[in-house]
Amino acid sequence: MDQNHNVYIALGSNKGDRMKHLQDAVDLVFEHVGKINSISRVYNTPALGFGTDALVDDFYNACIFVETRFSAENVMQTLLEIETELGRTRHSSEVYESRTIDLDVVFYDDLVLDSKLITTPHPQMHKRKFVLQPLLDIAPKTVHPKFGKTVAELLELCEDDSAIELVNIWLKSPMKQFDFGGYDYIAIEGNIGAGKTSLAHQISHDFNGKLILERFADNPFLPKFYDEPQRYAFTLEMSFLADRYQQISDDLSQLDLFKDFMVSDYDIFKSLIFSKITLPEDEFRLYRKLFYLMYKDIAKPDLYIYLYQNTERLQENIKKRGRDYEQNIANDYLEKINSGYLEFLKNQTELNVKIIDISNRDFVENRADYIWILRQICNKT
Repeated sequence: MDQNHNVYIALGSNKGDRMKHLQDAVDLVFEHVGKINSISRVYNTPALGFGTDALVDDFYNACIFVETRFSAENVMQTLLEIETELGRTRHSSEVYESRTIDLDVVFYDDLVLDSKLITTPHPQMHKRKFVLQPLLDIAPKTVHPKFGKTVAELLELCEDDSAIELVNIWLKSPMKQFDFGGYDYIAIEGNIGAGKTSLAHQISHDFNGKLILERFADNPFLPKFYDEPQRYAFTLEMSFLADRYQQISDDLSQLDLFKDFMVSDYDIFKSLIFSKITLPEDEFRLYRKLFYLMYKDIAKPDLYIYLYQNTERLQENIKKRGRDYEQNIANDYLEKINSGYLEFLKNQTELNVKIIDISNRDFVENRADYIWILRQICNKT
């Protein structure tokens, strides 16, 4: 589930409040499948395949472009579950029936797949103007992997002469519920293994943020510290102090006109928190003097997020990511770090702090947990 995939999904409804059903489906796809990058206009189309004598309402149709980490079959299974949640009941009969919602995968990357659950590209999409017309809005140059023609070309060649009427109502993007306005610089902090880097990556990707990552992997003293903490503590903390100062100075001074804000997986004050745990009192006092001399003019984040994770889950995450030098970190050390952060934040008056308890959340594997965290962040009350 590490790689992002591009999925185009066709939506249709001809039963009940058609617009509401489409919007509910879009919202649930965002909640359970992935980031919605674009949404087509909505089109009113005649119900095809129901027979000339059938009295059925027209369809509202649309298409959406989604980025997901799930496989094609997992996406299709989730879409079927969303249909059920929105009141659709599938029957074994081959007779067409009105439905509150109909969700189909049109394209999944350039994959050609025919399984019991899903066929992609959709085998009938090139024959259906009610799919091709909204798809043209968001993917005119996307090439059909079997036919070698773009969506625009397929629409020109389509023999479906059904009337299609543009509806003057727009579906709303679920992304807009998350307001990062007013935050030029967000810092995400947490204990070792809390997931701060993963969250920073995801937010920067989804909301057009400039990503700032701590370059801890380049520090040659870190493995030595875990082997001999007393011997290498001061050397390690001083090297981090210099590295973080250089990096944060560079990153904060380099404006990116194409990004909306900056998001970092660390904050400079972590130097004080860790050094207070690792250094003897006299060395810490010297270190703290140097820290404030260096950092007195560095910009502070507009929002400081602390991801609280319990020790058991931290150890699970540490083992899962498999860095050799971290495998023998003691529970006591992790608990001291957590206490150090919480003590620091309790006495902090200059930072806008949000502490989010993620002990029972897995926002990497569970998209619903990721959405929950976004809501915690963007709730500005």
